[in-house]
Amino acid sequence: MVKGEDRGPLKILHIDPERQWGGGEGQVMGLLGYLALRGHQNRLACDPRGRLKLEAEKNGIATCPVAMRSDIDLRAVLSLRRLIEREGCDIVHFHTKRALALSPWLGRLHPGLRYVVTRRMDYPVRRGWYDRYLYNRKVDGVIAISQKIADLLVEGGVRREKIRVIHSGIDPELFASAWGERKRQGPPVIGTVAVLEERKGHRFLLEAAALLKQEGHRLLYRFAGDGSQREYLKETAIGLGLKEEIAFEGFVSEISNFLSAVDVFVLPSLYEGLGVAVLEAMAAGRPVVATRAGGLPELVEDRVTGFLVPPGDSGGLARAIAQLVSREGLAREMGLSARERVQRHFTVGRMAKKNEDYYYELLGDPKRPALGQMR
Repeated sequence: MVKGEDRGPLKILHIDPERQWGGGEGQVMGLLGYLALRGHQNRLACDPRGRLKLEAEKNGIATCPVAMRSDIDLRAVLSLRRLIEREGCDIVHFHTKRALALSPWLGRLHPGLRYVVTRRMDYPVRRGWYDRYLYNRKVDGVIAISQKIADLLVEGGVRREKIRVIHSGIDPELFASAWGERKRQGPPVIGTVAVLEERKGHRFLLEAAALLKQEGHRLLYRFAGDGSQREYLKETAIGLGLKEEIAFEGFVSEISNFLSAVDVFVLPSLYEGLGVAVLEAMAAGRPVVATRAGGLPELVEDRVTGFLVPPGDSGGLARAIAQLVSREGLAREMGLSARERVQRHFTVGRMAKKNEDYYYELLGDPKRPALGQMR
């Protein structure tokens, strides 16, 4: 009987060979945890030296090493082929573009096998034959974590019927300790959580902070995250006269504790696949100021759960922050609406259930051609 019809337990191989923790790994772990509770057999192929392997083992997820020396590593391919054949996998889920690059070499090892890839980045897809070949012919389904990403895939030549939008999700209860009105002691605190890279737009938040200071607002700013722009941003803050107002805190492991000390959350991204950090802030009941970049408008309801401004608009960021720190009632109302929105639409359980349903749909669709028959 086709598993898509009887919805029996599945054997799923997840592939994420990235060594550095880039943000999507938390979603992978949430998905694995849900699937395990549902009785599915999961195996995670990941870098043996990466943080994802440690997290998986801590949560009882079986792992196998896949240390890729390049985008096409034949040793990794042979190891994965043997694993897929030995385990009789139903689904192989690629969680990064680098993992997807392995797909041409894995092949259709048995008739029931289905390949799925998740696309998390909102960079345009190159309109070349190779990307079209990967997405249209070498996988059975493409999961986009936002409608913006889905649209970019289509613009890049990926067939829309192959794409399923499944938003990322979080566990709101992990932020229960941060929920509630913060007992403010001292100036309002503006917080942001993002890797310190140009695409995250931190420079524009610093410029907004300088504008707010000129207008007489006494505020503090906490930047959580690390990256290649750390020293540049420190120097920029000093040049703008913000040495005493800005704290660069590096990598923060307990985001709930960080959010407990924040009054307003800001994500000034220039590019953003979806914005899990925004979901975490919303779950903590914090009003959000974000840009209209990538999937962020799919999370933040403008003037309901926070404010949306154009990317790169320092003045817009400053005006939105000023409204929230000046009107505590508005900030409180938006924070409550933000938490309710996450609980209704963006939980990890909801995200994982949609992934599970999609697996079954791909397995149980008798009209779907075999991979070798796709054109």
